[in-house]
Amino acid sequence: MITVGILTISDKGARGKREDQSGLEIERLVKELPARVDAYEIIPDEKDVIVNRLIDYVDNKKLDLIITTGGTGVAPRDVTPDATLAIIEKEVTGMAEAMRLQGLKKTPHAMISRAVVGIRKMSLIVNLPGSPKAVSENLNVILPSIPHAIEKIKGDTSECGSSYHE
Repeated sequence: MITVGILTISDKGARGKREDQSGLEIERLVKELPARVDAYEIIPDEKDVIVNRLIDYVDNKKLDLIITTGGTGVAPRDVTPDATLAIIEKEVTGMAEAMRLQGLKKTPHAMISRAVVGIRKMSLIVNLPGSPKAVSENLNVILPSIPHAIEKIKGDTSECGSSYHE
């Protein structure tokens, strides 16, 4: 069972002025892994707050997968990728590229996403956009690869090709 933390990054959501549909969509989708959500919070678009929460979810809660939603664009308050880059040890660029590629099939605005996927210690951190529709489209693209990625992060030494079927 994969342990999951969900962080919704939203100033309005953190003030209780917006219902968090995106976090709920993440929770619904990750159950397919199978996974269980052990932590879920709505926090403001503040880099220090995001950094501290990501570190807590990895270093203290030791969650396998942390998924953020919101703050991945180019607006002045969009700082989620910056916070993620500040604490990860490795980027997983292929997952972020796959999400952007999928998004471009729907809208040219996907190319301005700055979403990051990366690893800190034994945890995979995934940035998703803020809308429920974009959450679904992006997460569904990478969902099949998440269990394998987490196995590898945790030290699985089996051949990656051994799980492919022709």
